[in-house]
Amino acid sequence: MVTSTAAELPLLTAAVLIKQIRDTFERLPDVRKGGNNQRYAVADAALSAFAVFFTQSPSFLDYQVRMQKERGRNNATSLFGVHKIPCDQQSRNLLDPVPPEELAPLLMNIVDGLYRLGVLETHRTLAGGFTVALDGTEYFASNAISCPNCSTRTLANGQTRHFHVAVTPVLVAPGQAAVFPLPPAFVGPQDGHTKQDCELAASARWLPQWAPRLAAWGPITFLGDDLYCHQPFCEQVLAQHQHFLFVCLPQSHTTLYEWLADFERQGPLPTLVTTRWTGTQRPTDTYRYFQHLPLRDSDDALYVDWCELTTTDAAGRVLYRNSWATSHTVTADTVVAVVAAGRSRWKIENENNNTLKTKVISVIEVTRKPAG
Repeated sequence: MVTSTAAELPLLTAAVLIKQIRDTFERLPDVRKGGNNQRYAVADAALSAFAVFFTQSPSFLDYQVRMQKERGRNNATSLFGVHKIPCDQQSRNLLDPVPPEELAPLLMNIVDGLYRLGVLETHRTLAGGFTVALDGTEYFASNAISCPNCSTRTLANGQTRHFHVAVTPVLVAPGQAAVFPLPPAFVGPQDGHTKQDCELAASARWLPQWAPRLAAWGPITFLGDDLYCHQPFCEQVLAQHQHFLFVCLPQSHTTLYEWLADFERQGPLPTLVTTRWTGTQRPTDTYRYFQHLPLRDSDDALYVDWCELTTTDAAGRVLYRNSWATSHTVTADTVVAVVAAGRSRWKIENENNNTLKTKVISVIEVTRKPAG
């Protein structure tokens, strides 16, 4: 729980946030050699790039340069503290070598500041803690352009597709429209590994790095699709003394569903049926749940609790169906809350990844000029 009072904590004003951002940018590595032209500072390039995303205007820098020439001042200097505004190409030359992980602590510090101010209290859910959704998103793909950090896949026509993927953990909560992005994990070649990196491996690297920091907030439940619902990753979550709530599909968890079928032959599974009014119709939510089921067919199988939601309309047509495996204890008293938390995972795509792709990526595409 939050223990500090509002009077003890600094307000996260725009000025405070920009100072935190600038302090971080001042520490970014500069790969230029001493003899190179160093007219522009890396921090100014980073702040100029941030200004583009902040205003979501690809013409921002050009406008600032013209404002400086015509009026002797510009908003980039007054708002963001930019000393000299580099051009697009100069900004790319300075920033492309900077590992994106350099910015992760800044993002975590901002969200942690919101927690300490009590802003995140509305997002407490299961066991009085928080739910963090994990999901990978592809943010670049090309058959012609690649870099050393690209992942690859071979297409049906024999061409090689180069692409970038990031895991974007997001703090979400049922009934809350706001989401809070946490530091991402990037999929890319790893030193000492010949096998291509993947979303699950990136998430596994992320857990020991950031889960201990989140643990200070209280219990954390990690959400994910069926990709995450396998024993090795579930055990990694438990090793951080946290919970998991992952989508659990029949086709990838045959042992668990065989056990369920055996119990069903002995009688109906524990069930809870509720109805609700949406304003236009009255759907029926049917919850089924069961405790202590093996996640895989092995002597060392991890045992989990399972729950399922099927939503039907007045005519009995299925509107929604999904099921989850979790380390939480699922009972008649908790199944509704567990399912609500599991369903909130969709917010990572709608409220976070789609925003990044439609807002940030669109700015990058407009500001970048075609090579050659």
